[in-house]
Parts: sequence; structure tokens; C-alpha cells
Amino acid sequence: MNECYYDRRMDFFYNRTKTDTADEWTGAQLIGVLCFGTFFCLFIFISNSLVIAAVVKNKRFHFPFYYLLANLAAADFFAGIAYVFLMFNTGPVSKTLTVNRWFLRQGLLDTSLTASLVNLLVIAVERHMSIMRMKIHSNLTKKRVTFLIISIWAIAIFMGAVPTLGWNCLCDITVCSSLAPIYSRSYLVFWSVLNLVVFFIMVVVYIRIYMYVQRKTNVLSSHTSGSISRRRTPVKLMKTVMTVLGAFVVCWTPGLVVLLLDGLNCADCGIQNVKRWFLLLALLNSVMNPIIYSYKDDEMWATMKRMICCSSEDKSQERRSSRIPSTVLCRSTDTSGHYIEDGIIQGTICGKGDLGDKGNS
Repeated sequence: MNECYYDRRMDFFYNRTKTDTADEWTGAQLIGVLCFGTFFCLFIFISNSLVIAAVVKNKRFHFPFYYLLANLAAADFFAGIAYVFLMFNTGPVSKTLTVNRWFLRQGLLDTSLTASLVNLLVIAVERHMSIMRMKIHSNLTKKRVTFLIISIWAIAIFMGAVPTLGWNCLCDITVCSSLAPIYSRSYLVFWSVLNLVVFFIMVVVYIRIYMYVQRKTNVLSSHTSGSISRRRTPVKLMKTVMTVLGAFVVCWTPGLVVLLLDGLNCADCGIQNVKRWFLLLALLNSVMNPIIYSYKDDEMWATMKRMICCSSEDKSQERRSSRIPSTVLCRSTDTSGHYIEDGIIQGTICGKGDLGDKGNS
């Protein structure tokens, strides 16, 4: 029967796997890393809080798509918490951690990744349901969206706790990984392959949706004399989500590949030399998302700017505004169940006047 090592500190596992715990991160380098991480974590907290508040405050965002987008911002906010905990429990401190504290450190990171990934997958399904049925927004009710959000976090918490629940190497240290000294290599292979497969599925789904919408708008363009902006509204609807997904895949794929190589026990891959850089790249993803939301969506940026300036909403100015959000339509369009073709041909997508002005802006 194998001996279990639940009562050992992490230095036992790090020393056994010869894992570099960044002993050189001392003095000025450690202070620089902490300052750098603190700045970006503060930005993550503030910017993602603004995104969530904007969705709550602006009634134009009261659609399933934006509720899920706000939940994605909440996942990024949670990632900021995980990074703060990691900053003060990494480097030389890693060896002094107990097994349970190390599990908590990694579990927070795994939970935040899973929450973002599952949320993007749900958004992909929501977009597929809407666009393939020729509707701008799905018919999901608030209760169903709430259930989906709760389910997303339940799955994320469970996946983050899987190693703690038993899939680890504490009772068989011969299968311990190098990057995660108390995770079994089989778990790292499962974790990385699962996430990479989901990445691939989502990319294929969004490419299919984008090509479908673009083909439809091109066909309809020959049958309507409306503005180019009006005909391309469904295409613009996808750009925010596809940009967010692209950033997510680019920022997380390198780290997952490194975990996969570690799980496959690749001793000559030099994974110890790149692990910190790929972790910083993953941190950058939570910084990028709020920027993408505000850059791609005029209404989101306007709402966030009003909140930053602490100014009250000027309703008369909103009525005069000629700019509409690139990924949202007026509430009446969704509830009345107008189809994309109807919105393009008849100009019912948030009003003809608005779209005409948008095309000139």
C-alpha cells in the first residue's frame, strides 16, 4: 500500500520533482513583480466592475447575450482575486505552503479558467440558437439565463476542486508532475486536452456562424437599397464575441500546451523556463476583455464613461445620439421576434434614422 503525504509541506514535493520555485525572485525583482501584478489586478477589478455595472444600469443591455457577457466579466474579476492570492503565495513562499493552501491557490486559478471557458461556450450556444434561427437575440428568459449562470459557476467550482477531491499524487508521488508537484500527470493531460478541445469546438462554431451571417447579408444586399451599415449589422454582432474568444484562445493556449507537455512527462521541453511568461499572458487576458467590450461597443463605452465621470444620464442627449451599440438592438426588436431579413430590408433594427446616421459616422 502506497504511503500518503497529506501532512507534508510543499518543499518536499518541489525538491523531489526538482521544480524551480524562483528562488531568484528576491529583492528588487520580487518587488517589481508584485508591483506589476498589483497594478494589473487593480485594473481587472475596476474595469470588470464597470462592465458589470454598465449591463445592470443600461436597459439596452438587458438581453441574454449581455447577461452572459457580464458573467464573463465576473469570471475575470474572480481571476483577479486568484492572481492576487497567487502573487502572495508564489516564488520562495511556495515551498512553505501546506498542501491544502497550495490546492486552494491552484483551485482558484482552475475555477476562474473554467468559469470563463464554460461561459464562452454558453455564449456560443446562445449565438448559434439566435443567428441560425435568423433572430438577433435568443428567446432565453431571465430565469433560464440565471440558471445557466449558476450552472456555469457550479461546474467551474467542481472542476477547480477535482484535484482536492482525490485526483492528485499525494498517495503515489511517482506520478507527480513538474509544474504542479502534487497534481498527477494524468490529470494535467485530461485538463489540458479537455480545454483545448473546447477551444477548437468554439472556434469552429463561431467561424461557421460568422460565415453564415456574412453569406446571408451578401445575398440580401442585392435585394435591398439600405445602407451598408444596416446590412452588416448582424456581422457586427459577432465581432465582439469573436474578438473576446480569440484573445482568450491566444492567451490561454500556450499555458495549456505547457501543461500537456508536463503531463506527458516531456523532460527536454524546457517548460520551467516559460511557465511564468505564459501565466502572465493568461493574466493579460483578464485585462484585455474590458478593453475589447468598450472598444467594440459604443454604447458600452458611453455607459462606462458616464459612470467614471460620475455624471447622471442625460436622456435628451441619448435621444439625440446617432450612435448605436455594435452588438445590441432595440428592446422592441427582440421581443417582437423580427427576423434579420426583416430588420435589414425594412430598417427596423433600432430605427432607420439611427442606422443611417451610424453609417455616416
